Amino acid sequence: MERRRFIKLLGLCSIFLPGSLRQLLAAQGPVVAVSQGSDHAAAARRAIAALGGMQRFVKAGQTVVVKPNIGWDRAPQYAATTNPAVVKAVVEECLKAGAKKVKVFDRTCNDARRCYASSGIESALKGMKNVEVKHLEEERFKKVALNGRVLKECELYGEALSADVYINVPVAKHHGLSRLTLGMKNVMGIMGGNRGSIHKNLDQALADVNGYFRPQLTVIDATRILTAHGPQGGNLADVEVLNQVLASTDMVAADAYATTLFGLKPSDIAVTRTAYQRGLGEMNLDRIRVVKA
Repeated sequence: MERRRFIKLLGLCSIFLPGSLRQLLAAQGPVVAVSQGSDHAAAARRAIAALGGMQRFVKAGQTVVVKPNIGWDRAPQYAATTNPAVVKAVVEECLKAGAKKVKVFDRTCNDARRCYASSGIESALKGMKNVEVKHLEEERFKKVALNGRVLKECELYGEALSADVYINVPVAKHHGLSRLTLGMKNVMGIMGGNRGSIHKNLDQALADVNGYFRPQLTVIDATRILTAHGPQGGNLADVEVLNQVLASTDMVAADAYATTLFGLKPSDIAVTRTAYQRGLGEMNLDRIRVVKA
């Protein structure tokens, strides 16, 4: 394209594009949208809108996987699982964008039936047309070659691999081994086999998996965060209500910003640090554009 014409097109974009999207296009480095409010569904929608809206990620007729944290038999107020209002808002935005089908699932740590029920996610999505809340089936895991530094191969859930769009919707919380569990650790919910075996090299193993399989969008639920005794929690004294939802196309940047909600630096978290060193995203806060939504 001729340089003069290109500059003219950029000028037209600055006139006709929504303000938040103009900010996005002008940003240096990745964008993390931060929305705050006690209406958690509305906060999730604003964070996504600040990135250009769900239509940026989901096209008509596509199959979408929305992957929350449903890992524990805990009610939503304990901040061990993703807020059902945030999950529902993300699913609704996918449908509005034209998704043919939205699948929601997680490989749980406690009994799956109890986890799905206690989390409130199953009931929040019940009866929604073209939405499947699925329990994972062992035969649907696929062995893939990662050729990573720690993991040469890994079993990943086939329906996540085959989806047109994969949206990661973790909850921000403390973790006894990794200090925090945010977006990149949430990928363990689509891993098969003996997941516990990777904890001795957790940061490198997660970089291997996330380097192979990346979400198009990460939406972090920080409406309430678990500050201690994670990942399972169970004591409301460990829960802090922040009423925030974060969204980014850069999973490392999303995790990096979320780390600050706990009074920590991104470099304090080995999973974030290793992913940055591997070139999977941006960790440095001064290179991340934070957009208030």
